[in-house]
Amino acid sequence: QVQLVESGGGLVQAGGSLRLSCAASGRTFSTYIMGWFRQAPGKEREFVAAINWRGGGTPYADSVKGRFTISRDNAKNTVYLQMNNLKPEDTAVYYCAVKFTTWPAPPLQATRYDYWGQGTQVTVSS
Repeated sequence: QVQLVESGGGLVQAGGSLRLSCAASGRTFSTYIMGWFRQAPGKEREFVAAINWRGGGTPYADSVKGRFTISRDNAKNTVYLQMNNLKPEDTAVYYCAVKFTTWPAPPLQATRYDYWGQGTQVTVSS
């Protein structure tokens, strides 16, 4: 059974930074993609960023390009999301997800991911 545990969320003022972490466990991780999604109240879950097992293929949502950076530590089976210059519209529950695949291009659709974490709240005040 795969487990994903997110951490690092919190309350921050606009312009501030947060770093989210997602630790994966429960099986052998070799070729896989890890992604970050977010869901604001009353809105659908949306793609934020993703990264493949090589550390490449890193698409970003247009709304976060230039402000967010995804990275990973394969030795720790952990993916990170560095969020800078946060805006009130970034307020949401952030979820990490994993997709086991040999295809290196990360999918952008939430339905294509296999396992999900419980989410961590990010609140940006104006």
